[in-house]
Amino acid sequence: MIQIENITKSFDDVPVLRGISLTVEKGEFVALIGRSGYGKSVLLRHVAGLLKPDSGRVLVDGQDLTSLRGRELEALRSRFGFVFQGGALFDSLSVFDNVAFPLREKTRKSEEEIATQVRAALVRVGLETSEDKLPAQISGGMVKRTALARALVMEPEFLFFDEPETGLDPLTAQGVLDLIHECHRNLKFTGIIISHQLPRVFDVVDRVAVLHNGQIRYFGPPDGLERSADEAVRQLVTGRA
Repeated sequence: MIQIENITKSFDDVPVLRGISLTVEKGEFVALIGRSGYGKSVLLRHVAGLLKPDSGRVLVDGQDLTSLRGRELEALRSRFGFVFQGGALFDSLSVFDNVAFPLREKTRKSEEEIATQVRAALVRVGLETSEDKLPAQISGGMVKRTALARALVMEPEFLFFDEPETGLDPLTAQGVLDLIHECHRNLKFTGIIISHQLPRVFDVVDRVAVLHNGQIRYFGPPDGLERSADEAVRQLVTGRA
């Protein structure tokens, strides 16, 4: 379970998060949606332990992520996986070695054990025949699949996605969302995804949080969005300015 309690954050005295609170239950998949620049990525980075709040806290299974340091913080973050917007692959490494990287850096597994885990992750994302290719030799959709495989290979309990469909055509973006949905259904991780793929993302998540001006304006099931009386929520859902 992830509990976000009254998180605030400003940059250069400009408020970005203005008292955010929400709870993501164990095994639940939640979408963060909202216009660009309204704090979605900043909030996600707080949840992943990549940023510290000005005030408030983030609890992960009861542990206060915001107060941990050193080995305790690393131990908790080892349970996380993060898929960055652009994939964040190493250009000079093959698909196989990109996926193997966290296992080589953070575990003492043998190369045989690593190869077994990497190939299982590649099969899960449909890249079993592309392990020797470099990122420049594969499509944008395959880059995103490689990034997903790298996140999955450590078998995380919590998985965070920062706009994984960015830069993809609609059909490929839908394929990436479908794959993420399948992985969540099979692996039961607790997940948060930032997405602009409306309404497609609503088919793969349990609940939706709408961020507007640094605040949560709606948090509930996707089918409740259209019934919201909040004007900011209605504008986002209908696409009106």
